[in-house]
Amino acid sequence: MKALSILFLGTQMATGGAQKILLDQARWFHQQGHKVTVAFFYDRDGLFSEWKQLLDFPLYNLDAFNRSSGFFRQGLLFLGGIRRLWKILRREKFDVVITYTHDSNMLGLPLAWLAGVPVRIGTHLGAIRGIPRWREKIHAMLVNIGCIQTLIAASKGTQQNAVREGVSPARIQVIPNGAQLFHVDPMDRNKVRQMLGLGENDVLLLSVGRLVYEKGHEFLIRAMPDVIKEFPNVKAAICGSGPLQEYLASLISLNVLDDHVKLLGQWDDIPRLLAAADIFVLPSRWEGLSIALLEGMIAKLPVVTTRVEGVEEVIEDNVSGLLVPLEDSKALAKAILQLLRDPEKRVGMGLAGHARVLQGYTTDRMCEQYLKVVEKHLEHPPV
Repeated sequence: MKALSILFLGTQMATGGAQKILLDQARWFHQQGHKVTVAFFYDRDGLFSEWKQLLDFPLYNLDAFNRSSGFFRQGLLFLGGIRRLWKILRREKFDVVITYTHDSNMLGLPLAWLAGVPVRIGTHLGAIRGIPRWREKIHAMLVNIGCIQTLIAASKGTQQNAVREGVSPARIQVIPNGAQLFHVDPMDRNKVRQMLGLGENDVLLLSVGRLVYEKGHEFLIRAMPDVIKEFPNVKAAICGSGPLQEYLASLISLNVLDDHVKLLGQWDDIPRLLAAADIFVLPSRWEGLSIALLEGMIAKLPVVTTRVEGVEEVIEDNVSGLLVPLEDSKALAKAILQLLRDPEKRVGMGLAGHARVLQGYTTDRMCEQYLKVVEKHLEHPPV
């Protein structure tokens, strides 16, 4: 097919799964010879300059939001961001706009429709707790009337959520999230473990994710006393930043775990950190389809995770990982201990998880399926 002009539109520049998926897809389509543009409504974490230098295609900060602005100032920022997006849409004459999260779906795709963009694809990457019902209704209406032509769900569980929100099943297509493959370097393992102060016989449990309520990191912390009672050489590391950092730090101190649990902050090179780990732990209260989980499996780590949306579709219990009830630190500790007692099981489970990702959860496979959706709309435009 001919080279396409594609806009990838996200809500906020931040370190997270949705942003990683957006940028991975943009890179993939760029490498396939398409003209790629990326835009975000605002730069939450001050990443614009860094990302602009790293990317080989145009990046725009629409500057439509600022947390420190008052109501009147925020209204002006929002209108200015919408105006900037409209100008980009009119100037570039995109063939395709793909948006990420409900906010960018609802703001970006109606503008794309008004600008005459032929293909308008929205995404639903996971449960959104606390979103007002009126916003769900507007989002569903925009999909059902064809302003958003196809809503791509990251998992079957996410698809069910979208239907409950009012989206017509005929408008939804499930395309699982995918992660970039990488090679784990044994040299990185030794270097990073030394950096983390780990001894030769220490076993490292690793959890990766923003320090927010939905990630449930406190359950790993609460599981650690039971774990170290039997295996005192076990350490846990939590990689990420977020509003719960102070709370989690206090929980670590309260449980006298300062020598066993570390908050690592934000890391740019997750594969190097995964190389240092022995078990990957994802204690989330909810997920869409976690990129961090897929990366842990790519690194051939055995996985202990909760039975939540998306995760259950990837992990076959007791084969490619261990599934535990959510919000249950005792069950989490029991599963971790099961793997600590059986090193051979850890190796086998890690290999099975790696094979599972190769089978259906790579960036290449994800993007190829997105491209098929684009081709379908280009071949059969609405009457």
